[in-house]
Amino acid sequence: MSLLKREAIKAVSSLWLATLAGAGLAFITQAILARLLLPEAYGVFSSSLSFVMLFVPLAGFGVAQFWLKAFGQEGWAARRWLSGSMRFISYSTGLVFCGLIAWAMVGPHNQLTTLVLCLLAFHVLAQVILELVSSRLQLEERFLSLAMWQLFPHLSRFLLVAALALFLSKNVNVVLGSLMYAAVAVLMIPVGYYMLKPMFNRTFCLVGHENYTNVFNGERKNWKTVINLSWPFGLAAFAHLIYYQSDIVLLKYLDSDTSAGIYNIAFLVISAIYLLPGVIYQKYFLPKIHRWSIQEPARVRELFEQGNIAMLFLGLIFLIGIWITADWMVSILFGDHYAQAAFILKILSFSVPFMFVAFSSGAVLVTQNNMKLKVKLMILVALLNISLNLVLIPLYGMVGAATATIISNALLALLYFITAKRLVIKN
Repeated sequence: MSLLKREAIKAVSSLWLATLAGAGLAFITQAILARLLLPEAYGVFSSSLSFVMLFVPLAGFGVAQFWLKAFGQEGWAARRWLSGSMRFISYSTGLVFCGLIAWAMVGPHNQLTTLVLCLLAFHVLAQVILELVSSRLQLEERFLSLAMWQLFPHLSRFLLVAALALFLSKNVNVVLGSLMYAAVAVLMIPVGYYMLKPMFNRTFCLVGHENYTNVFNGERKNWKTVINLSWPFGLAAFAHLIYYQSDIVLLKYLDSDTSAGIYNIAFLVISAIYLLPGVIYQKYFLPKIHRWSIQEPARVRELFEQGNIAMLFLGLIFLIGIWITADWMVSILFGDHYAQAAFILKILSFSVPFMFVAFSSGAVLVTQNNMKLKVKLMILVALLNISLNLVLIPLYGMVGAATATIISNALLALLYFITAKRLVIKN
């Protein structure tokens, strides 16, 4: 397999450009809020949003990712999982939403943080819908539609926040900003419902399998059976967010809202960079990897070997680029209030090559029955990250959080690479 096939480049390019546009809009939206709010108020918003995002994987609990595996391996017969999946998602999402509201009410928060958390809890609904529809579009290999769908919430939030800045710039506060995020979340529910309907009425086009036949390989599966197979994906996503962005939440509770706000600026830049390997492996190659693991295993090995080299090279390029541009980029985009974020960004840049390799090596660990092992590795790294943060943040603040991130990402990349090479590629 050649990774430079014209069709692959076209699909990845469209996904990357649209995802980059979405990231740019999200970036600008956050920059507008950061400029309108002081670091302390922005810290309340960013840490609350990060806290809510930590629990998004527990709402969907891996169902969207499980759909990719089930349809990739079973073809049309995987429709037997749909009704049970939707029932389970309604239970899990409702439980997470109510849990977030309860924590906002009883946690160690002032009135402002409580209100912001309650509003941002609606963001969970938007993310669950976003992931489910994305899985449908990935299965159909409608990559341009996928890119547009993922752009939609970012564009909506940008327009609402930009309108606030234009018409109410002197009166904008963190509550209004949070309200805009909640409004977009509510809007996505009916839109997502409309886009998911084809999966249930047989009008969606599953790529890589024969045309639909009204035959199921076994009975329809209930929601309890769905849990047994989807939980590794949900737990993996939860563990990923723990070592990926729990730093911001812990900075709020162990240091200050101001530190959380400044650190989040650096985190936004790093997150935008990680979109490149994310698009390549999680959006474009993931459905194919599930299919290849059954039909053409040799392609998985070739993807692993070529991908690791390419990702390491790209990661080093981004590391150098961050060191060259960090100071003036933070100053221009976010203002002098956040000047400290440039130094934190330079520290975090050392984790970029590790994470790029982790995306590549980790992608092949979702195949066959290796997902549970991948989850164990992620939980190990997540526990290490939390432990390091609990020790380093009280001593070194933002620098301690950044150091914990680098160590965690380096270990993750090493574990993924060794495990994938030993278990998946050699077999």
